[in-house]
Amino acid sequence: MKLVDLPRDARARVVAVHDSGSDRSADVVARRLRELGFVSGEPVRVSGFGPFGRDPLLVRVGTSSFALRRSEAARIEVEQDRVDMEQAS
Repeated sequence: MKLVDLPRDARARVVAVHDSGSDRSADVVARRLRELGFVSGEPVRVSGFGPFGRDPLLVRVGTSSFALRRSEAARIEVEQDRVDMEQAS
């Protein structure tokens, strides 16, 4: 699942940040997301959305909060915590 598709306040963990091309070093956005803490295993959750088109997303990763564009959040693969998935059912 992509971070952009994660329901509000659902808990998840980062699986990976996907690069836009084959040259990983050339993808500045993906590199910056990793530098900000979007690395495999980190807890993440979407805590809010912007007023128009749900853009940007307010995202917590670890203990930090960031506003991400939907296009940036679409690069981040996450796995929703099983407890949250069971409660949603």
